[in-house]
Amino acid sequence: MKRVMSVLLLVILFFSVVLSQQVTLRVIQVFTSPLRTKILEQIIQKFEEQNPGVKVELISPPYETAYQKIYLMVSAEEPLDIVEVGDWSLSALASMGKLLSLEPYLAKSELTKYLVEGVLESARTYKNTAYLLPNAIYVKTLFYRPDILSKYGITEPAKTMDELLEHCRILTRSDKNQYGFDFRGKGYPTAFIDIVMTSFFDDIDPNCMYLKKDGKLIFEDKRALEALNFYIELYKTAPKDSINWGFDEQVNAFVSGITPYLFQDPDTVGLLNELMVEGTYKTAPLPIGKGGKAYPTIGFAGWGITSYSKNKDLAWKFIEFFNSPEINALWCKEYGALPVDKRVYEMEPYFQSEKFAGWIAMFNDPEKYQFTRYPLDNEAWSEWNEPHETTMQQVLLGKLKPEAALKMWADFWKKAGLGK
Repeated sequence: MKRVMSVLLLVILFFSVVLSQQVTLRVIQVFTSPLRTKILEQIIQKFEEQNPGVKVELISPPYETAYQKIYLMVSAEEPLDIVEVGDWSLSALASMGKLLSLEPYLAKSELTKYLVEGVLESARTYKNTAYLLPNAIYVKTLFYRPDILSKYGITEPAKTMDELLEHCRILTRSDKNQYGFDFRGKGYPTAFIDIVMTSFFDDIDPNCMYLKKDGKLIFEDKRALEALNFYIELYKTAPKDSINWGFDEQVNAFVSGITPYLFQDPDTVGLLNELMVEGTYKTAPLPIGKGGKAYPTIGFAGWGITSYSKNKDLAWKFIEFFNSPEINALWCKEYGALPVDKRVYEMEPYFQSEKFAGWIAMFNDPEKYQFTRYPLDNEAWSEWNEPHETTMQQVLLGKLKPEAALKMWADFWKKAGLGK
């Protein structure tokens, strides 16, 4: 009996030592989805296998409430080591003082040599300091359903905004539950509105899409009113309830063929690959507007480290692992985003395939596709989406005149110190 007790005590002691040596990294993601979580868990498993004694705990709140949860957790300094940071949340999180500057780590990292041009500059949006390392690039392009378009005599995807509206009007047959444009009415529709609006200009500031090159706000230009009226016409080719659609509703309508024209980011590719038969969707460059150009933005997301983490070096080790070319290739191929490491494009032919034709064409035509930026460093940015979305919905419902909405938008940014 004494021998049995001794063995049990040794076993208990052994596991106590093992547990005391184990380190837990707590990681929270923002853009939660079943597919994304599955891939994250695969990458986490690989990291744990290479780092015995390390346990990575993944926290996956629903996307709709993820930012609120992160803000609450970091405000209260709840145990959290690694935070997913998106371009639109970077300034808000960094200004709270709860994110660690990654500059000392980046100064010693080999990864910076291979980052796609502009990625590191994007990471330094807030006070010229990198509080995250992006692991994926997001640029919107045009998704289309050639099988649906061909039924209506459309053989090529729209190359201009005018063609897009013309095609969408041809496609719209409400009695057959067939529509043209895959509209986004809620859940950060700002980018979709701005793709259309800026295409009516030929003089957008490359450093701020809400400014013209003369430093004046686009909302006070007559071309903005023309663009907004065009956007209203485009909405008429979409289901009426699309005024309340977010990402999921957009994807579902596209997959079902109800709306065969869609503006979206490359992370949609991974999802469509799961839901659709090979060859039933393609991508093309964003349609250019009356200004002869389109002004896409380069969005990004990555990992940051909490300033109060007790495992900062280990957290950086995870981030470096995540951004290694092999893992960056796996992440972006399975999830669908564009890699941040230039070596991935060389080692993975997938990113040169037809599915990425829209992005390849835009990247290779800097004359027509002039990349610009949102004023993410402006403190008013975190407050912008809600009034922008609300007023746009009022315009679409006929409750607010486009001229009034434009004035409200101009006043908002003037108050924030933007524009002459």
